[in-house]
Amino acid sequence: MIETPFDNQLSYVLAAAHRMVSQSVTKRLKNQGIQIEAWRIMECLEANDQMTMGDLARIALLNPPTLSKMVDRMVSDGLVHRQIAQRDQRQVNLLLTDLGRSRMLKVRQEVEAHDRDLIGHIDADERRQLIALLKQLTPG
Repeated sequence: MIETPFDNQLSYVLAAAHRMVSQSVTKRLKNQGIQIEAWRIMECLEANDQMTMGDLARIALLNPPTLSKMVDRMVSDGLVHRQIAQRDQRQVNLLLTDLGRSRMLKVRQEVEAHDRDLIGHIDADERRQLIALLKQLTPG
C-alpha cells in the first residue's frame, strides 16, 4: 500500500473507508437493480411510515431535492406509494408497496452479507467499538 500524507488524518481515513464501503455496497445492490439511496429510503420507510420528508432526507443521508427525485422514481417503479395522512390532510405519507417491501428484503440480505464480509476483518468487540466511536462523530 502506498503511503500518503493523509494516512494519519481522521477525516481522510473516514472518507477513504466511506468511499470503499459505498462503492462495494453500490456494486452489490446494482445486481438487485436498486441504488444505495433507494435502499436507505426503503429501510427508513419500513421502520417508520410517518416520517416527514425532512426527517427522511436527514436519516437517509440525502438532500431534499435528491430525495424528491428518488421518491418520484420509486413511485414510478412501484416500490413506494404516497398516501394523504389521516391526521393532517396537508401531509403525505410514503409507504412501501408489497413489491417495495419484497425488493427491500432482498436488498437487505445483500447489505447484511456485505456487512458480514466487512466485519470479517475485525472481531465483535472491535465492531462494537467502531460503531460506538463513529456514532459519537455523527450528530443526532
